[in-house]
Amino acid sequence: VQLQASGGGLVQAGGSLRLSCVASGRIFLSSRYIMGWFRQAPGKEREFVATISWSGDTTAYADSVKGRFTISRVNAENMVYLQMNSLKPEDTAVYYCAAGPPGQYNIYRVYDKYDYWGRGTLVTVSS
Repeated sequence: VQLQASGGGLVQAGGSLRLSCVASGRIFLSSRYIMGWFRQAPGKEREFVATISWSGDTTAYADSVKGRFTISRVNAENMVYLQMNSLKPEDTAVYYCAAGPPGQYNIYRVYDKYDYWGRGTLVTVSS
């Protein structure tokens, strides 16, 4: 499975961006992957942002983005999205999408549950 994230850029505080992640390979559909978004700011560790189950009916968010970000997916198109509203300077980071195989749970908040990672897309929020 290969993942490619896009949609990052420079935006002013209070603005919005929508990140996209496309997954390649037939195995993506047959394996019913859980998807997640993580981010890493300069000098900081990678942190969880959002996750979504295969069916899309279960989602979870980091407290720092809850109410501002929305994760969604369109399995038929191998796409996962992260709609980011009311952006803050502290949201500045490289954002990564990730795919993890289903297991005991249908969503994952921890990065070591994910087997595949995209290259990341940079989001910069100016004050």
